[in-house]
Amino acid sequence: MLKPAQEKPAKDLPQSGYAVVVDGQIKTEFKTKEGAETGARDLKRRFPMLQIKVYDAETKQIQDIELARA
Repeated sequence: MLKPAQEKPAKDLPQSGYAVVVDGQIKTEFKTKEGAETGARDLKRRFPMLQIKVYDAETKQIQDIELARA
């Protein structure tokens, strides 16, 4: 699900690329969407209780990361 990035002030968000956001805090920045999503899913598998999202600087959208149900 994509929604506008309203969780962090704009000055803290990257101006390009992608960022992994964990519980409202930017943790890691990536140049590619695939890299960011892979990193976010790995974190979500290891720490399913955390709220993990991927921020896209170009579209200024945030994508929630959910694990696929078995």
